[in-house]
Amino acid sequence: PRPHRGALPFSPLFLLSFYAELARKDVKDPESRSEESEPEEEQDPWDLPELRDTGLKWSDLDTKGKVLRVLKSIVKFILLLGLLYVFVCSLDILSSAFQLVGGKAAGDIFQDNAVLSNPVAGLVIGVLVTVLVQSSSTSSSIVVSMVSSGLLEVKSAVPIIMGANIGTSVTNTIVAVMQAGDRNEFRRAFAGATVHDFFNWLSVLVLLPLEVASGYLYRLTKLIIDSFNIQTGADAPDLLKVITEPLTKNIIELDTSVIRDIATGDPAARNKSLVKIWCKTEKITNLVNITVPGFANCTPGALCWEEDGQIWTQENQTETNNLGKCTHMFVYANLPDLAVGLILLALSLLALCTCLILIVKLLNSMLKGQVAVVIKKVLNTDFPFPFAWVTGYIAILVGAGMTFIVQSSSVFTSAITPLVGIGVISLERAYPLTLGSNIGTTTTAILAALASPGETLANSLQISLCHFFFNISGILLWYPIPFTRIPIRLAKALGNRTAKYRWFAALYLILIFLLFPLLVLGLSIAGWQVLVGVGVPVVVLAIFVVVVNIMQKRCPRFLPSFLRSWDFLPKPLHSLKPWDKVVTAGMSFCRTRCCCCCKCCKEKEKDEEKDDMKTKDKTLEMYDNPALTIEDEAKVKVTATHL
Repeated sequence: PRPHRGALPFSPLFLLSFYAELARKDVKDPESRSEESEPEEEQDPWDLPELRDTGLKWSDLDTKGKVLRVLKSIVKFILLLGLLYVFVCSLDILSSAFQLVGGKAAGDIFQDNAVLSNPVAGLVIGVLVTVLVQSSSTSSSIVVSMVSSGLLEVKSAVPIIMGANIGTSVTNTIVAVMQAGDRNEFRRAFAGATVHDFFNWLSVLVLLPLEVASGYLYRLTKLIIDSFNIQTGADAPDLLKVITEPLTKNIIELDTSVIRDIATGDPAARNKSLVKIWCKTEKITNLVNITVPGFANCTPGALCWEEDGQIWTQENQTETNNLGKCTHMFVYANLPDLAVGLILLALSLLALCTCLILIVKLLNSMLKGQVAVVIKKVLNTDFPFPFAWVTGYIAILVGAGMTFIVQSSSVFTSAITPLVGIGVISLERAYPLTLGSNIGTTTTAILAALASPGETLANSLQISLCHFFFNISGILLWYPIPFTRIPIRLAKALGNRTAKYRWFAALYLILIFLLFPLLVLGLSIAGWQVLVGVGVPVVVLAIFVVVVNIMQKRCPRFLPSFLRSWDFLPKPLHSLKPWDKVVTAGMSFCRTRCCCCCKCCKEKEKDEEKDDMKTKDKTLEMYDNPALTIEDEAKVKVTATHL
């Protein structure tokens, strides 16, 4: 506090003015005697936190201490690898659980070809199916099977592939929600996960209308396939499955061909279970005699004769003999698919949360001192001028290579999300890694398509190339020019919002990946007239709101006076604060009902706070002037001003 001008140190005038300033400024630290308080600098929440080494330096340790530190580091590293292994396996089990819960529903969704011909409906169907089965490769394989069997055209399949690209980003968003314990960690982790969502949605908003109007992706991939004499390749490398199968195949094994059979219209597949029972089978083909309506229906090249008034012919029939059962824990359970899926869903989410918490704690304990400095410099430092622009493209290649190795963009992006949360990787560096991951998952699909039979090779490869060029086009739109990296700014804005209102993260997940696609799908089933009649006004309103928001920040003088802020609307329509009160009140009500002692605890905390305030006030009075009391503050303030 600043003393009164002309007052001698520790004179009555000085003490009165000093006490008046304290009462006015509500000083928290009564022991501070600085003449002028310096304004506190606000720290940017997006700055990477410093990972400080709180232990002894290596040079200060004796031989025993050095050996113990090395052993601890080795044990932590082995434990980290084990947790990562369980983390990846739990993601695999989570995908299997979602397929058991919603796999048959996903197959039913793909059956309505009239709806699939609508590009907007195809897009949201791709999102819904990928969210239901938690695997873009599974949904893509269903689309490839339908195209190969002639049930779906390549043009109609392109929007579904775009939707699958959006749906695959739900996994790392779920992983980010599990870091909601620390506000700043949650801010960074949720932004690092949703930057993938914004990239996919913005790419679709530009490329889907372009594809509908011009057939850009279809024509480009058709030209490539017609230009090259492409031969059938080998199976895609299955490196991750080799590592995880020893654990996952003892928990659950699925027969994903059932979903494809439902999608292609096989009525017998509806009564089949997705849980695989027989793992060792043998197919035997025999030539058998069958009856046909007439000679025209005889098998070409086979014998055909008439006997006892019936037309007989010979046909090859394949029978499957079951040789050995699987070894997973549900092979003898005799439970419906829904029950098995819910059990696995609960177990996998529990394992996922536990592993994620332990991984974050281990990384926080390991990444200290010089190790943290080196890792952060390697991951976040750009090349020197004039080659700084190369760094992002190298990160894209790294993301593509790592995703190609693990064969799953969900696994890679879910692994880097906690690193963004604890501050090891910046959001600006996570963005190109995510873009590379999108490319990596398409190269795996291309290799898998090359292994298709000759009659279905062209269509399978064309769909895979559409997926590849969709991501390449999105990168060209939203990365090379720094100004166009809009997904980073949108992810930061959403991260700030979810850090302030953490319940908004769950609302975002439900709204973007479930309610919005279901609403659009329902409107599409009702007919394109209904879809256009409802969708066009909503899109126009959304564009208007975005433009007004931008003008309010950049050039408000060009707006009418009432549009320079949204205060003319009811507060719940332009602010989350009223909704936050409702959610907080609901959670408080639930907490008080669940725990009978919460009220007593709160009253005790309030009493303790009151006692602390009284103690602080007494300390302040004794330090300033024992002769003055708090009741005289107003009088002292007036007197000091008068003097």
